[in-house]
Amino acid sequence: MNWGMMTSAERDAAYNNSDAVKNSPALNEARIAASEAFRKAHPQHLGLRYGPKERNVWDLFPAKDPNAPCFVFIHGGYWQRNSRDGFSVLAEGVRRHGWSAALPGYTLAPDASLSGIVAEIFAALDWLAGAGAAHGIAGPLVVSGWSAGGHLTALALGHPAVRAGLAISGIFELGPLRDTYLDDKLRLTDAEIAALSPLRLAPVQKPLAIAYGTAELRALIGNSRAFHAHRATAHAPGPLLPVSRANHFTILDELRRPAGRLTSLVRSLIA
Repeated sequence: MNWGMMTSAERDAAYNNSDAVKNSPALNEARIAASEAFRKAHPQHLGLRYGPKERNVWDLFPAKDPNAPCFVFIHGGYWQRNSRDGFSVLAEGVRRHGWSAALPGYTLAPDASLSGIVAEIFAALDWLAGAGAAHGIAGPLVVSGWSAGGHLTALALGHPAVRAGLAISGIFELGPLRDTYLDDKLRLTDAEIAALSPLRLAPVQKPLAIAYGTAELRALIGNSRAFHAHRATAHAPGPLLPVSRANHFTILDELRRPAGRLTSLVRSLIA
């Protein structure tokens, strides 16, 4: 996309998933309601603190086998909205296959910079690697995330406790966001764009699957395809999965369902 030739309104629209998917409020409300029911059914390990800030907490859903793989899901919302508890139901798919699941919270912009958010994710993973066994989670960690969480997943892949990852509909080049409404709260610096854009960094040599919906916005499709190509050039392992006809919100159905394509993809990352 030629950002220099686009109007401000066109640049905003390029990343506005809510406007692009007209029934997104209903889809979000249904996911949040299902997550509330899921949490009520599994209340034993919720709100476990890993840091001093309000959102520095984990929700854990351990499997019967403490050594089972653990699916770590980082929520999206362009780093400035949503919370972990609205995505709890996405643990259903992998848990039906005997996995544990864990969802971290993190401080949102503008209360935290993007650098601060990334640091919180790494601190959360430090805590899970050290304290998870006390809550029934001692197996290998597979980190995943959607939208902004896909970006954080790409960076979290470098954490020593993480075995593999799945980035869903992520943003892997931050530069264009400086010209959109998203930067009103993010306030990205030149240093952050350079240091936190996965497309500008040497790929981590661990398996990373990258998925996107074929009905998503062009900018997000382009980010996923370019990031996979970037990793492939460096011989970094991991497939690219276009999910046919899925948009930015319905793609999550493939993670929630035990037979979903993303559930199967997550399971394939641990040999």
